[in-house]
Amino acid sequence: MSDCIFCKIAQKEIGTLIYEDELVAAFDDANPQAPVHVLIVPKKHIEKLLDVTQDEDKFLLGHILVIANTIARERSIAEAGYRVVVNCNREAGQSVWHLHFHLLGGRKMSWPPG
Repeated sequence: MSDCIFCKIAQKEIGTLIYEDELVAAFDDANPQAPVHVLIVPKKHIEKLLDVTQDEDKFLLGHILVIANTIARERSIAEAGYRVVVNCNREAGQSVWHLHFHLLGGRKMSWPPG
């Protein structure tokens, strides 16, 4: 989508990527909620988690979690622990309409998250 900010970042039109492959892009969150706060987005525009299709996107979702592990190790938060969050729709806190996974770490996380 031409007006999607995460599509523009994934296509390297704006921002700085910390990771990229053929399926996903990752970048530091502009408003971090933890010492490490990385967003991992599919390059394919998917508006929200509810729009994922079983046949077409199941590999992509697994790939995103593998990349989260890789980035957690690179940022030295893997052993202490980290959180991966996906918000789906407004009441869950989704504010950008491109599927994205928050990788958070570098501090003790509380539960419930809020």
